[in-house]
Amino acid sequence: MNEDASWQLIEDCRPTEESDPDAQLLATTLTERLAQSPLSLVIGFAEQLAWALYRLDRKEYGHDLSDDAFLYTRAAVVAAGRTAFDRVLQDPSAFTPYAVDLIWAEPLLYTPDRAYKRITGEEWDRDTRYSYESCSNTEGWAD
Repeated sequence: MNEDASWQLIEDCRPTEESDPDAQLLATTLTERLAQSPLSLVIGFAEQLAWALYRLDRKEYGHDLSDDAFLYTRAAVVAAGRTAFDRVLQDPSAFTPYAVDLIWAEPLLYTPDRAYKRITGEEWDRDTRYSYESCSNTEGWAD
């Protein structure tokens, strides 16, 4: 799955009628869609999700947040869609409302794992090229 397809999948699965501040509805819909897809699509989505979160793993965004709060807040930016994500990358001040209002989208993080388990019946010991854990982007945290 390439980056464009990943963002399109998020957009297609985002609820249009209901508020979804913690991305629970998005995560449920994404899991359903991925669980009905080839395993390669699940793995590709996991890679793209990790890449997006890694790109947001920067000092200018997370210096005042705990590691968990920073991870869940970055997930909220991704859950908001490509336009919001690109806006934050271009202007770090666009991240502030997510951090100040503690907008968290933790459920988004587990969608590939849940879909993988539904397809294979096994837990996934996921290992993506980029880590989405807070402070793993050493370049983004360099002085």
